Amino acid sequence: MKVILFGAPGSGKGTQAVMLSDFLRVKRISLGDIFREEVKKGSDLGIQVKSFMDKGELVPDELVHRVIAQCLNDENFILDGYPRNLSQAQELDVILGKKGKAIDLCIYLDIDGQIIIDRLSKRRVCKKCGANYHLENMIPKEDNVCDVCQGELFQRDDDKIDVIKKRWEVFISRSQELLAFYEQKGNLLKVDGSGNKDNVFARIKSNLSCSKH
Repeated sequence: MKVILFGAPGSGKGTQAVMLSDFLRVKRISLGDIFREEVKKGSDLGIQVKSFMDKGELVPDELVHRVIAQCLNDENFILDGYPRNLSQAQELDVILGKKGKAIDLCIYLDIDGQIIIDRLSKRRVCKKCGANYHLENMIPKEDNVCDVCQGELFQRDDDKIDVIKKRWEVFISRSQELLAFYEQKGNLLKVDGSGNKDNVFARIKSNLSCSKH
């Protein structure tokens, strides 16, 4: 099964992608993780990506397509963080079409913008291992210290309120055409993304079961 998990920054798609990949036993491909690793390494790609991420802007399609084409093979997968706009969705069809493959399902996590702002502005990340915390929902045992490796927690530049609002505006402006694209194909599945991760995952599984009948 080849699945896209789509949603705004902070919608929880990363968490759901991990849970869903385990449930379906398929490979998870996270564009965000790939980019952050390149930034961490200080590679040429990472330097280019960071300049856009720090401003809350999307990474240009040319860079994105280059990375995605290298990641996709004949395995089943869940794509987390790609495609983000109509152009990317169309290019993905081209990449997969050359392999005789196609997307089976696009799952959209539908969530309110204010919830996104609250989630991301209160997120903290470990500098050493990258573990995620939240000042209300996933509080570390010790202030600003990672439970896993005792590394220092920090707020990412793209989790600051002004940048979050910009990211939300960019997402809304570019997502409508993409959603319509998969809706016209008949493989768009909208799921309520509010609530805790287990409730959201239960909705996804329930909708997956219904879509098979």
